[in-house]
Order: sequence, then C-alpha cells, then structure tokens
Amino acid sequence: MQVKRFRESTVRDALAAVKRDLGPDALVVSTAMVPVRGWRRLSGRREVEVTAAIPATVSESRPAAIPFPVAPDPEPTDDDLIARLLATGLDRAMAAEVAAAVPHRARRGASPRILREALASRLTVVAGATDDPAPIEVFVGPPGVGKTTTIAKIAAQSRTRRAGRRTLIAADGYRVGAVEQLRLYADILGAPFAVARTVRDLDRAVTTCRTPALVDTAGRSPSDRGIRDLFDALAGRPGVRTHLVLPAAITPREAVRVIERYEAARPDRVVLTKVDEAETIAPVLRVLRDRRLSVSYLGTGQRVPEDLQAANAAGLAGAVFGDAAPVSEDKA
Repeated sequence: MQVKRFRESTVRDALAAVKRDLGPDALVVSTAMVPVRGWRRLSGRREVEVTAAIPATVSESRPAAIPFPVAPDPEPTDDDLIARLLATGLDRAMAAEVAAAVPHRARRGASPRILREALASRLTVVAGATDDPAPIEVFVGPPGVGKTTTIAKIAAQSRTRRAGRRTLIAADGYRVGAVEQLRLYADILGAPFAVARTVRDLDRAVTTCRTPALVDTAGRSPSDRGIRDLFDALAGRPGVRTHLVLPAAITPREAVRVIERYEAARPDRVVLTKVDEAETIAPVLRVLRDRRLSVSYLGTGQRVPEDLQAANAAGLAGAVFGDAAPVSEDKA
C-alpha cells in the first residue's frame, strides 16, 4: 500500500491534491489540523493534513487474494466535518460538539450555512444579547479597545429605535480627550451628559439621572486605587450591568490576563470590538466559554451607529466563520 500525506489550507484543496496525485481510487486514512511549516508557524496558523493511501500494484503472476476495498462515494465522517471546523479556529472539543449537531442527512457536502447553524446551536450559552437595558450599564477595559465608541453606538441605536435617550457618564478623569469625545457624542444625540471624576461625582450622577445610564471608565490598571474604588462603588449598586470590552483578535493568553486583571470590576458581559479586523473570534470565544462569560455586543467597524450588533448565537457563529456582517437568528 502506498501512503502519502498532503498539506493544504482547506480540506477541499487537500482532497483535490489527493485525487490529482494518487487518483480517484485513493482512500483517505486520516484528517487533522497541524501547524503550518516555516516561519509562519510563529503566527499560530494551522493547515489541513490529509493522509491518503492506494493499494500496491500486484503482478499478473501473483493475483491478490482479496480485492482492495474502494468506496466510490464515501459518506463524510465526523472527522471530515471536524477538520473543516478546526480550520475556523475552534478547539477540537467544540468542533466535535458542532459536528455531532449536524443532521446526518446534511453531512454529505455540508454547506457553510449548515455548519454555521450547527455552531450557533452550541453558542447559546455564550450569547448574552438582551433588549432589556440595565439601569446602569458600565464599560471597562484596557485603553484603546473601543469603550467610548461602543457607548456612542448603543446610545445612537437606542434613539434610532425610539427606545429613549441614554445618559452618558464619563467616569474618566484622566483623559481629557476621552471626556470631550463622549461629550461630543452626547451633544449630537441630544443625550444627557455628566462627568464623574470621583466616586462621589459618580454616585451623584447615577442617582440623579432620569434615563438608563451608560458609564465610560478610564482604561487604567484596576490596581490603581482610584479605579478600584470606582469599581467597588459601582459593583455595590443595584441595577448595574458591567461589560468588559475586548478586541476580537486578542490572543487567548492575553484575554485570560485581562479578564483576571478586571475581576475587581465584576463584569457580567463581554463586548468584542474590531470584529471586522479579526480572522475569527473562535479563540477568544473558547476563553469566554471556559470562564462562563457571555458576549453582549459585537463591534464590526467604526461607523456610528451602524457597526454594532447584539451578540445572538447566529451572529457569534457568523463571526467565527469570518463574517462580520449582522446575522439575525432566523437567517443563519
């Protein structure tokens, strides 16, 4: 028996290489995701490795006792589906769950839509979208992740849907630019605005506001005493929902580090921003699933208010497959 391995970026390309090199009678022995060769290995990229075999040639004077079994059109196995799902960045355990969720009748040539629907069925536990705003929505996270822009998008979408105004509170006494940016958004939207440079200021602002509040916080280290006091004051109030804002392309190791740094803020949800700049959100979703944190919003660009969608299961599945466009639950 002649055995040969083929490496390509997708399962389809690998199977085409098998057929081209070994012929239509070749059998696929195994399929796996492996690190790419060379310097690109440092980027963490992976590719598909297919091991295929063909029967050895038998001389006319020595006929084979048992003919080599060849399936003319083999039914796709879970391994085939798992290999395709691994290519999206999902870990093997999740890929196996999703493959098992694909209806048996749909496994032959399963389309991306079918795989996306199967994945969505496994992501309901991570989907934290809600149409019911908390009285106080707080946004925390490192600098530059998109907290202020996310708040502006939420407030603008609320006005567009005629769901009422939101009070914008800049609890960032460290960056004048951030305060002025949020003030500008408030002026454009006609939204109430307040600056809270101290815990007392913040308490007064959230106590006196007459609409649901969106609180922007400084991107300083939670070990800073002022920031920690602010987090403690917010966490102790009723009706507070805290969102940790992370870029979608963050590495799993960095995501774990940031989540642990912001434990003092007691986040209930996670906002994934810059989804349009990430190849897939699968790696960070794995971390959130393990940490039992759900995603509230997906930021898909810089436009206000268009580039923000509620993180339902279908939208999360689409982002795993590299589709940053909004996806509704009934159109996966």
